[in-house]
Amino acid sequence: MDSTLPAGWTLAASAFNWTPQVIEARRTSTEIVTDIARDNVAKIVEVEPGLLWRTFPAPQNHEVDAFREALHAAGGRVNTVGCSLDDYTTAAGRRTTGQRLEFLVPQLDAAHRVGATGVRLPIGQAGPELLGLIQPVLHDLDLVLFEEIQGQQDPLNPQVRPALDHIAVLNDPRIRVLVDISMLMPALPVSYLEELGRGGVSPVLCSRLETEWKDPATNQAVLAALRSGTVPGRIHTLFMNLLIRFGRSDAADLRDILPLVGAFHLKFWDLDDSDRRVSRPIEELGRLLAQQGFAGTLTSEWGGHEWLRDDPSEMTRRHLALAEASLAAGAAREPARQVR
Repeated sequence: MDSTLPAGWTLAASAFNWTPQVIEARRTSTEIVTDIARDNVAKIVEVEPGLLWRTFPAPQNHEVDAFREALHAAGGRVNTVGCSLDDYTTAAGRRTTGQRLEFLVPQLDAAHRVGATGVRLPIGQAGPELLGLIQPVLHDLDLVLFEEIQGQQDPLNPQVRPALDHIAVLNDPRIRVLVDISMLMPALPVSYLEELGRGGVSPVLCSRLETEWKDPATNQAVLAALRSGTVPGRIHTLFMNLLIRFGRSDAADLRDILPLVGAFHLKFWDLDDSDRRVSRPIEELGRLLAQQGFAGTLTSEWGGHEWLRDDPSEMTRRHLALAEASLAAGAAREPARQVR
């Protein structure tokens, strides 16, 4: 699938795209994820252990081994495991650093056992103390920890900048950044805007979101709507994407942190690309990565199943085809540099 891409660029699919099917439980999660490879949607898969293994957060060997063997038999392999770090034992009781380490290590062991090369956590969640403790574990297990930035967590965001700076200071190839391109949204998804309108959001605000998404003042209008109580309760969670999951950055904003970046989530919501709101950010990213000599995995991740009911296999196939073409077009605009 990545034959037209520069050497060192690998396309993959996230099992997260199939979340609605996992929840429906008409088939086992192992069958659903294995079929991603068997049906040739993607041979390289990112998995979410909380959706895959019943013994999570301490996946048992028999369960991990059975999945690995089934996926290999279908011609697939795992590249990344999306780890979780539950920081609280109760509403008021935070885990100690030692307890956090004990919670995380079984997931690292399972990632190694399933054949993954990387694991993922949200940016800054581990913190410097825990990172120091898991560094030798990562080296022993031959794993890379990716700390993920997404949505409005751009590199200048004061909430994430200290974590990015710490990764730079560590200068350890076992601790890298994963960028979710939900940061790079020139416009909001058409289907999302339609869903807000059906959900009762004011036509005036919907119009502003459609035409002025990248204006920082639009964020204030979103906050004002929340504070006024005019957002219907039934779509509060959907509405909050505007403040968290949808970003306003450009690919060029990533330039300074690219030496720290080892992977990308090619987040998409729908495939309405009539004005290239889906493909253009990917093409611009492809150009930037070719300039910088990037090597790593770019994973299709569908967030739109929150409000859409499309078939995840069909959506992922189409997105991967669009992503490959867009990345290749962007890379072709720059002379390839030596992979670092």
